[in-house]
Amino acid sequence: MKVPVALVAVPVLAAALAGCSVDMGGFSFVSDERGTRSSSASARVSTQEAMLTPEGECSADVSLDPSTRPLPKEIAVGITECELVRLKGKRPTDVLIGDNGRGQREVQVLYSEPANREIYMFTDNRLSRIVKPGQPEQQG
Repeated sequence: MKVPVALVAVPVLAAALAGCSVDMGGFSFVSDERGTRSSSASARVSTQEAMLTPEGECSADVSLDPSTRPLPKEIAVGITECELVRLKGKRPTDVLIGDNGRGQREVQVLYSEPANREIYMFTDNRLSRIVKPGQPEQQG
């Protein structure tokens, strides 16, 4: 029995519009001269902007958020946590996640290198302050 594409698309579209995430997994079977074997794959798609995990990785591989924008050209107040990591080109040294008592997510991202240390402070996934010892603090 064939299932109409519309019946499959409706639940996926409803989940996307609800502002939640969808975890998709699947299996494939490969047959070759060594026999049949299976493999699995999964992807996480979110309708919200990706945020950092305590391990310094982005929380979603793909964002369906309509506010998704091209990668900024430089690190500046207002960028997101994941945009910072992509601009830096490497995982942060440390990530501290909490809230400020007003229900807002606060994240401190540390990049530590032999010659310098940089702390990036985010409120609700937007860079609000940059602290580099020995330099004036940048605030938004």
